[in-house]
Amino acid sequence: MRSGDFEFDLREASGALGDLGTLLPLLLGALAVGGLAATPVLAGFGLAYCATALIYRLPVPVQPMKAIVAVLLVTEVTPATLAASSVMVGLVLVILGTTGWIDRIGRLVPHSVLAGLQLGLGIALAVMALDLMAGAPALAVLSGALLLGLLHLTRLPAALIVVVLAGIHGLATGSGTVPAGGDAAAGGPLDLRLAVGDLALPQLALTLTNAVVLTSLVAGDCYGARARHVTPRRLSLTSGAFNLALAPLGALPICHGAGGLAAHHGFGARSGGAPLMLGMAFLALAALPQGGGAAVLATVTAPALGALLFFAAGQLTWSRRLIDCKPSCRPVIAATAAAAVLWDPFWGLAMGTASEALRIVLLRRVHRS
Repeated sequence: MRSGDFEFDLREASGALGDLGTLLPLLLGALAVGGLAATPVLAGFGLAYCATALIYRLPVPVQPMKAIVAVLLVTEVTPATLAASSVMVGLVLVILGTTGWIDRIGRLVPHSVLAGLQLGLGIALAVMALDLMAGAPALAVLSGALLLGLLHLTRLPAALIVVVLAGIHGLATGSGTVPAGGDAAAGGPLDLRLAVGDLALPQLALTLTNAVVLTSLVAGDCYGARARHVTPRRLSLTSGAFNLALAPLGALPICHGAGGLAAHHGFGARSGGAPLMLGMAFLALAALPQGGGAAVLATVTAPALGALLFFAAGQLTWSRRLIDCKPSCRPVIAATAAAAVLWDPFWGLAMGTASEALRIVLLRRVHRS
């Protein structure tokens, strides 16, 4: 342990809440629509965040697996099928991390493609933020203005103040994010085709790009030499291990994420104290009886979460790679980002790789002539 590995102050507490704009809507939606039990879901996030804090000693996020949760919200998925898909993804990630193949995959992806994926993810998060804010635009603008004003006063915990005020407003007006609900026990019939084709395979493409390779890249951008140990291999191993250990107990499929890391950093988190505090908070919420923890989280209004997420999207989107890149790389970045936004990161990776190959061929022809 180094001095500063774990700090516990208001700035760290504010940074700990920075990623709630992504985490809460997906988590609460899975509880209310997917019918999952609140206690194992909240406890899963609590245990994973505490473990992440101790392993990385930096604000590395823990997020719901977006592709899997998206299917859960629109398709009937039994807890057994959900757990099976999570275990499958976890097993692949552990294999890739143990063998070191994930590091090789990371080295093979050109920097222009990574910059495009980062840009595309930032735009996708911004679109999600606008969707959260659309229901009450006046409240969203007010939350955003308050957030920006507080961020200029560096001594004040901006995210913490906005989340608390949003919770008070939601409690007073009954306009929380979604109604907390669901108490499904683990089990039910297993649909293997759904678990593999609709859940696990699409999620793997997103996890390998965003939760592993891009998270390592953004960690280096945010924390420099302190993030040397936040490697694709370690991120793959921890994501995989969390799912193998927690999914059979009823937890939501989880992974890391570049957007969440940018959000934690943007709102002030600088040490392992932020994820440790958030993990302990989730464990405390999980201990409340009769799903009370989910009810507490559901009081936070969607427009405030949208404001948090929009700021995080800006933090992720704006990078030195976009400014310092070679002019010939800009079409590659644009094509990668467009495909990632219109379809998903897998097609962004495919489009970016093809565009980069075409760029190299054209440059060689220009040099020969």
